[in-house]
Amino acid sequence: MSVTGKNVADLRAQTLFDLRGRVAVVTGGATGIGLMCAQTLSQNGAKVYIVGRRMEALQAAAKLYGQGLSSGGSIVPIQADVTDQSSIDTLAATLTKQESKLDFLINNASIAGPKSEIEKAEESAEALVRELKKETMDEWADVFRTNVTAPFFVAVALLPLLSKASQQDHGFSAGIVNIASISGITRTSQHHVAYNVSKAATIQLNAMMAQEFSKPGVKVRANAICPGIFPSEMTTDGSGKDQKSFIDTKDGQWGKEKGIPAGRPGKEEDMAGAVLNLCTNQYCNNAQIVIDGGYLLVNG
Repeated sequence: MSVTGKNVADLRAQTLFDLRGRVAVVTGGATGIGLMCAQTLSQNGAKVYIVGRRMEALQAAAKLYGQGLSSGGSIVPIQADVTDQSSIDTLAATLTKQESKLDFLINNASIAGPKSEIEKAEESAEALVRELKKETMDEWADVFRTNVTAPFFVAVALLPLLSKASQQDHGFSAGIVNIASISGITRTSQHHVAYNVSKAATIQLNAMMAQEFSKPGVKVRANAICPGIFPSEMTTDGSGKDQKSFIDTKDGQWGKEKGIPAGRPGKEEDMAGAVLNLCTNQYCNNAQIVIDGGYLLVNG
């Protein structure tokens, strides 16, 4: 086969996104965006450990979507609390016993935190203060512990395994994907100040990970996805028996009232394309991919 022929074959989708033999960890992987990521990686051949506090939800997701896959991939539940250092250490120890390396880490676990109707408090400073005081310092601490602190300490704990994947496979570098949000980019509060500030911090954390982890002796990439509105337990009333959340995509007001040019919330396929790109594209480091249907074009 000629060099040209070989290059053409390498550009096929099944080659570009072939994850057979790869190992991944997805925090908050039992529902919502985390489950979308776990399904995407496993459907393309990876062994995916989904991590969360609710073992029942993890087992249900693994049973529904991670067994007998034609891709050769799988989904394996592993219980851990990413806001607790001892639990993170146990997670790292367990994975180190079971795997010789880790190719991908998806830092997805997140909470919304307190909400306040700031936009409605326009008549006076006092009215604005009344709304803002509905949020407490303890609630802010919880949001940052889950959305910013946890991704950092999980990444640090799993960095040796990630680095081993990079060192073992010439020309390959393991990747961390931090799930941030357009809420960390938009200038508006969207009724949840703490969440938005935490996601801005996640984006900055991603940049620092990319810088510090790219050293030759470590060689691990870090990239961020900033989703708009996707169905999850954060944006809906919860999950169904299929571990998934539902948003009515037939609502004609998505474009007008919600200001999304695409006229709909995000789909699993939208998230899948972004995750596969950042995991497999070895030239992506400190990238920030916005997938929001154009929300920031209208509401930036």
